[in-house]
Amino acid sequence: MNLFEQQAREFQERHIGPSEQETVEMLQTIGVATLDELVEKTVPKDIRLAGALDVAGPVSEHEYLKELRKTASKNKVFRNYIGQGYYDTITPTVILRNLFENPGWYTQYTPYQAEIAQGRLESLLNFQTMVSDLTALPIANASLLDEGTAAAEAMAMLFNNKNKGDKITAPRFFVDQNVFAQTRDVLLTRATPIKVELVTGDFKTAVLDETFFGVIVQYPNSDGAVEDYRSFFEKARAVDAKVVAATDLLALTLLTPPGELGADVAIGSSQRFGVPMGFGGPHAAFFATKDEFKRVIPGRIIGVSIDTEGNRALRMALQTREQHIRREKATSNICTAQALLANMAAMYAVYHGPEGLKNIAKRVSLLANSLSNELVEMGFEQVNRHYFDTIKVKVDDVAAIRNLAEAQQINFHYFNDGFVGIAIDETTAQCDVLDILHLFAEIKGMGDAGVMFEYNDHLENIPTSLTRTSTFLLHPVFNTHHSETEMMRYLKSLENKDLSLDNSMIPLGSCTMKLNSATELIPVSWPEFSKMHPFAPTDQWQGYHQIVIELEKWLSNITGFAATSLQPNSGAQGEYAGLLAIRDYHEDRNDAHRNVILIPISAHGTNPASAVMAGFKVVVTKCDEAGNIDVEDLRKNAEKYKDVLAGLMVTYPSTHGVFEESIREICNIIHENGGMVYMDGANMNAQVGLTAPGFIGADVCHLNLHKTFAIPHGGGGPGMGPICVNDKLAPFLPGHVNIHKGSSANAVSAAPYGSASILLISYAYIKLLGAEGLRKATEYAILNANYMKARLEGHYKILYSGKNNTCAHEFIVDLRPFKSLGIEAEDVAKRLMDYGFHAPTLSFPVAGTIMIEPTESEPKTELDRFCNALINIHEEIVAIEKGSADKIDNVLKNAPHSLQVITADNWSHSYSRSQAAFPLDYLRHNKFWPAISRVNNTYGDRNLICTCEPIESYQEMGVN
Repeated sequence: MNLFEQQAREFQERHIGPSEQETVEMLQTIGVATLDELVEKTVPKDIRLAGALDVAGPVSEHEYLKELRKTASKNKVFRNYIGQGYYDTITPTVILRNLFENPGWYTQYTPYQAEIAQGRLESLLNFQTMVSDLTALPIANASLLDEGTAAAEAMAMLFNNKNKGDKITAPRFFVDQNVFAQTRDVLLTRATPIKVELVTGDFKTAVLDETFFGVIVQYPNSDGAVEDYRSFFEKARAVDAKVVAATDLLALTLLTPPGELGADVAIGSSQRFGVPMGFGGPHAAFFATKDEFKRVIPGRIIGVSIDTEGNRALRMALQTREQHIRREKATSNICTAQALLANMAAMYAVYHGPEGLKNIAKRVSLLANSLSNELVEMGFEQVNRHYFDTIKVKVDDVAAIRNLAEAQQINFHYFNDGFVGIAIDETTAQCDVLDILHLFAEIKGMGDAGVMFEYNDHLENIPTSLTRTSTFLLHPVFNTHHSETEMMRYLKSLENKDLSLDNSMIPLGSCTMKLNSATELIPVSWPEFSKMHPFAPTDQWQGYHQIVIELEKWLSNITGFAATSLQPNSGAQGEYAGLLAIRDYHEDRNDAHRNVILIPISAHGTNPASAVMAGFKVVVTKCDEAGNIDVEDLRKNAEKYKDVLAGLMVTYPSTHGVFEESIREICNIIHENGGMVYMDGANMNAQVGLTAPGFIGADVCHLNLHKTFAIPHGGGGPGMGPICVNDKLAPFLPGHVNIHKGSSANAVSAAPYGSASILLISYAYIKLLGAEGLRKATEYAILNANYMKARLEGHYKILYSGKNNTCAHEFIVDLRPFKSLGIEAEDVAKRLMDYGFHAPTLSFPVAGTIMIEPTESEPKTELDRFCNALINIHEEIVAIEKGSADKIDNVLKNAPHSLQVITADNWSHSYSRSQAAFPLDYLRHNKFWPAISRVNNTYGDRNLICTCEPIESYQEMGVN
């Protein structure tokens, strides 16, 4: 390899952790001579790919960014007044630099381990408080995927609330005609499988009866009009139908909030709180509701509890609602949220405070009012009597307006009935309003245009009856950090409480916490990508179009399929979209009666939840003692249900970390009995370049781009879950109301390409590594896992392995043998925090175990550090067994040990402070301290508090 070829492959060496010498040492420990030998022992020969993948690259990082600049230049960033749920915004630079572009925030994992996640938990609690205050509803979650899917979650929650069991007495859901079109599209998709009947119409003339379980309105609506819904809400209440208000957080600083109007649920997007449009995402949706729905509200809730020392502690509340526990009885399949973007929105509110937010809203509304007044003065009809930021103008020639506007690099929203919508946002200046007026004056043949801006607080466009009078965001956190110095320090203080990939490896099985390189991430902030409206005309986003087409092609090739949809913006939503494709395929063949999905008991918890959401009945099949799918039980069930079999959901390699030898036979059994095979792509990190779902025999798979393809987890999101399908299912990929791609299906997400801006990350990952690098990444994922397995199996029982005693990219350590000593898996997880590590996946897929996945990005030194920590913990367990450590008062049962505990004046434990805090020498040089002691989950669920506590509680703690 010459120097220039070496330069093109430089990223491969930077992404893959072990060096050549380390690789040799690791192979020796495993007991194989070469990496090829290890792969041959691990991956069944009959599913191995013969040739190389057909993808671009590799290129150097410098060359990639240079090429991407050319692609970015194909995107035309116009001034956008389209609105319809997406608005330009100003991201405070202190938030952009210290949060959005900071690996201390974007490489965190979901806060399941609260003791090392107090920073982002506080930020998410701020988000919930912000949403709850602005909507005037008592409980909010820690974000959903987008506004459209949040509306669908609200519909499903209210449907299940009214219709208990299989008996549907109230199947109808009223959707006002002025709800955003993309939201109506997603509602239709979600309604059909669960037998909800959507009724669309004008709320002013709607006739409701007892067959309606709920209604939804947009406030302000898609025309921009602000309507008083009080009487309609009363009409809904009279027939016991619940009310959903899709709304706008910025507008709610001026408008009477939905909770005060009588709504039961408020949903929407927090995008305009400092989160770029990004051609559709990622954006954090919000969901607020009444207290009566706290145990069925979808998504995650952050709650206040205490730790073992009695200190205030935050954690994820009511986790028994989660789909991994409730499976097919779950109220939702949500796994990924949009935590990183929720944190940005929360910090936007913290930085501006209530007065700052109101001032932004007033400026926006005053500009819209001034624009409306001048247009009316010119002779145009503006039909919105009351509005916040959007006016609707009647014009004689829409095409003429559009041609002139686009020539001046301006985008409006064009209705189908001769009207133009103009949505003002935070970035709009007075000169922009003047430019719009000049444009309309030119259409009128007028020589000039002027404007008189109003500067008083009276907004004549907002009716007195709907003017907000209630206060909001009174908590100290929203009234303290308004200078950049204070904000920077607040963000840093929270970051320091959280363990992320810039502290140590996060070896979570099935979650693949790999390197998220700066080169992959930095273009997400470029304005050519970040400021693009998802409904901009096609010729303005040719750069995005190129990336979408190339990425779809590469992902199809990597998975061995014919077509790809990038729309699903989470893994669970990808599952749902893939199952919908199977359902639509059967219906198209007049096989709608095929409604049974087989799911092995080892499957991800989202699998059965997604299947039920897609309208299927779940039949669980067995696994054998080795953790593999019981082929004969599967065959028996496939034949039993052959007349109604829709398909199988299978994870490969298995959730137990094994390449099952019978996978092709399994696929054949399903096909022989009329079903389709859905392969869960959660474990694609062990497949890429070595095998492929389509080659194995599956019909569809989803891909977790935040796992295999390097999108950061962001403390619980964003994620992306594209689906790849064979030619049979290609016609049934998701469609979209704004961009028609020849699909007969409706949308599963609000935006055509989901969280489009972060597709750049996976696009870069593939192009930087190229075919050889992608295959090597997979091989090293397998190498690292087997090296750790080899080091640990003399100290712990390893549960499952393949026929040659190897694992795939992850493996399960059995901690159940220590239960007789009083040591639970949770104790080992908490003790690992004292060693500076996040615990592996806890008690999934087998209770009492940990599942370890090192990924390919970790070097041998880090793998050894983690193994040494676990080996030392084993010695601590042996000490309990031998009686040299107390069975109750020991380092595991009391873990983790916070700095406050270690430095306390009193120390009454049977072990030393040094043993508690510095069990291995490296910790004396680089110690990560858990922010709190072990959290009390039970206390938090019994005393549920999901917003920032009242001011009085802060004053009691000495906070001014």
